[in-house]
Amino acid sequence: MVNKGFPKFGMSQAGAFVAALKNYNLPDFILVLIAKECKSDLLERGRIDDRLQSMNDEALELLHKVFVECEEDKAGKYAQYRFYAYVSSMYHKCEVLVNESIPGKKKNHKIPVAVKNNGMYIAVAHNKATGHPVNKKDTAKFYEIVEDIKDGDHGTMLTDAIYGSSVGFKGDALVELENLSKSRKDDPESKLDFKTANFENNIYSVTKC
Repeated sequence: MVNKGFPKFGMSQAGAFVAALKNYNLPDFILVLIAKECKSDLLERGRIDDRLQSMNDEALELLHKVFVECEEDKAGKYAQYRFYAYVSSMYHKCEVLVNESIPGKKKNHKIPVAVKNNGMYIAVAHNKATGHPVNKKDTAKFYEIVEDIKDGDHGTMLTDAIYGSSVGFKGDALVELENLSKSRKDDPESKLDFKTANFENNIYSVTKC
């Protein structure tokens, strides 16, 4: 397949991006999302370097900015892509869904990232990419949403809830989530593990609440 965008960068630039990116564990759905955003071709199957080479310059440049250079953008989209990939890396061979609507016991919830295994939701995740650090109100709301999903028909197998942030967490936010987590009934059916994932110095550090 000919990469229509090569002349703009020249082979060396595109080749350098591919060489760097192929070392990253980029999930398939991320490649699909980026290809769609950049109106790029994408080989459906094959080796990662072949698939990357099938993408246009804009897509390769965006992937490089997001995953190699760990750049930020005003809208927080780059941080979201990193978070999607991070969550995916925690759940091998599971289906990762973006902006998923999940019915809870009381109402439907739009969840930024949801993970399914054998057709059942096993994890949900939210990420704050821009603005002020995550506060107590944010984590309380997240807990409320997750609990409602857990109590609904679709949340029976839900065990993990991850709150990610590229802007940090306030101390009281972590305390609030920890307290709410500890207040849950200690039985297998009610089990929910809450984790926070803070993106700092180009890596995520995870804390279990």
